[in-house]
Amino acid sequence: MRMHMKPEATGSGLTSQRVRDRLVERLRANGINDERVLNAIRTVPRHLFIDEVLASRAYEDTALPIGQGQTISQPWVVARMTEALMESEPRKVLEVGTGSGYQAAVLAALGLEVHTVERIGELLRVARKRFRTLGLTVRSKHDDGRAGWPENGPFDAILVTAAAPALVDELKAQLVPGGVLIAPVGPANSQSLVRIRQRADGGFDEEVLAPVVFVPLLSGTVD
Repeated sequence: MRMHMKPEATGSGLTSQRVRDRLVERLRANGINDERVLNAIRTVPRHLFIDEVLASRAYEDTALPIGQGQTISQPWVVARMTEALMESEPRKVLEVGTGSGYQAAVLAALGLEVHTVERIGELLRVARKRFRTLGLTVRSKHDDGRAGWPENGPFDAILVTAAAPALVDELKAQLVPGGVLIAPVGPANSQSLVRIRQRADGGFDEEVLAPVVFVPLLSGTVD
């Protein structure tokens, strides 16, 4: 998908294309192999998804604060989750936890039909402006992400960007047969990135992908 970017999206200095390319090479060296994912990371201007004061750190492989007690995930984690999702060749994807909007933008840049739910209204309002700046079509909703988006489902894949003690049954129920759900699971000090796939008999196969650290998946909404 071609993004219609304004001049500030191209970046300069520590946000330039050359710096983005170096991030992509680090991701490749650290085991990210899907060239579609690497190209999306190269293309989407991460510096537009954080406060301007932090823009010089946008292409470091680290999580950064975005306000409201939330973070934009480490690029390697975004890339690994996206790669794990793309292995199933999905078309329609639900993201739980819009946050800055960066993960949704990466998914949209891959040409997927993206639906995203965010419980914090202020974060979602800012994310929507970013999607418009980049010319990306992302369907979004201010709601409790634990409930998913059943009226827009089912989904080929669901990606959760906050950690719960266990996989949320309401989300599993919104998968198509053969669909995958990727989520961090576990307490704050011991989380794992997990991928489950729904079998034809309705059961699920589970695979642990990597140790991770995410903010908690909370209930309710905040304006």
